[in-house]
Amino acid sequence: MNIGDVAERSGLPPKTIRYYEDIGLIRPGRSANGYRAFGESDLHKLAFLGRARALGFTIEECRTLLDLYEDEHRESAVVKRLAEDHLARIDEKIAQLQSMRATLAHLVSACHGDSRPDCPIIDDLGRDPDPSGAG
Repeated sequence: MNIGDVAERSGLPPKTIRYYEDIGLIRPGRSANGYRAFGESDLHKLAFLGRARALGFTIEECRTLLDLYEDEHRESAVVKRLAEDHLARIDEKIAQLQSMRATLAHLVSACHGDSRPDCPIIDDLGRDPDPSGAG
């Protein structure tokens, strides 16, 4: 398969596929004319990487997951630990986003949104982050 074929079948853009090759996540063969020649195993790896990235795994985590995917003697405990760590980071981000949302929702509801210059949103954004005023 050429890069267009594997891009279509994997759902990844050719630019992403080239990037994954550049950083060593995949290693397609080369045909006699020098073009990339992707096999079914490359397609499976690309689909695997696409799903892992869609779940928010970093490139380095994807590298580890891909190594584990290819290791027939892997321990599922290692995979689970990696996924649990990632899940904990997602939960942290969700908590941060919920806090941001609550703060912004409060500010939006406190703003009259009229022709006056008073605006609690601007006031909050412009306040001194150091409550002691020292900084």
